[in-house]
Amino acid sequence: MNGSEPTGETVAEWFGVDLPGWFPPEVIGWALAIVVLALSWYVSKFAVRLTGRTVARRIKRPSVTRTVLRLVQLGVVLVGVGIAAGLVGFQAGDLLLSVTVFSAVLGLVLAPIVGSIINGFFVLADQPYEIGDMIELADRGQTGFVEDITIRYTKMFTLDNTFIVISNDSIRDRDVVNYSAEDERTRLSLSIVVTYEGDLQEARNVIQRAARDVDEVITGGPDIRIGSARYPAAPTCYLDDFGDHGIKLTLRYWAKQPYKLLTVRSNVQTNVWNALEDADVEIAYPHSQLVFDDTSGELNVAQRDRPNPDEHFPSDGRPDDPEQ
Repeated sequence: MNGSEPTGETVAEWFGVDLPGWFPPEVIGWALAIVVLALSWYVSKFAVRLTGRTVARRIKRPSVTRTVLRLVQLGVVLVGVGIAAGLVGFQAGDLLLSVTVFSAVLGLVLAPIVGSIINGFFVLADQPYEIGDMIELADRGQTGFVEDITIRYTKMFTLDNTFIVISNDSIRDRDVVNYSAEDERTRLSLSIVVTYEGDLQEARNVIQRAARDVDEVITGGPDIRIGSARYPAAPTCYLDDFGDHGIKLTLRYWAKQPYKLLTVRSNVQTNVWNALEDADVEIAYPHSQLVFDDTSGELNVAQRDRPNPDEHFPSDGRPDDPEQ
């Protein structure tokens, strides 16, 4: 078979068919190429379904599993593209020229995409978050759930039900807070200033009891370990500071899940407010007490003649003239 011979005529010789003179032989090659591309697409999807469970069992991380299956699908499609290119008479020299042109275009135009893909592999290797994790973009103050991780971008649904696509070349430069990577329990704190005149111990007991009455709060159990440190699991109220207007108490408690932190914080503060109303404790507010003694100096006050209580003062501030 001659490499320069049209593919259509070659296929016709395979099947022993004589093509009419008016029929362009290239049509057969292009038709077969389209069929091969369609078959490669369906074969790639079948290959993903065939290997999906095996890959998922061996790789526990969903993001890496999806990436591997995408690469499997891409590999099958590329094989089909290569076969289809041969059917339409695409030669190796043309392929080399195309690769050279594509490399030039890649260096000039597609460099950001390549950088994003490289950073995507770093994201998959570093494991800053996983599909399903609740994360926060610190620079934007947006919190949401990771929907998908590819080698080019990360998809996130925010708590406001908005959709964000973040390029992987920028995600590595951001401060990402992961609320559910290892342990979903999240510690919150509440600062309360009470007056010096109240019962301090009662205030601490009331605040701790009010936090324990919230369903979403961990009420007790073994200490929670973070690194080498251990912290009480039950709500604990500490004496934080002696302030100018009162004693600052800090309540620390753990929420079972990070998905509704504002709701948990609101419920705890509501319980604390209601509990302190019935206790011998008063929440302090900024106030000042002025004391004057013998060392405070003197204050000169000018005193006019005091008016008679029976006199009537009109709006101009002068007493009524009886002669008028």
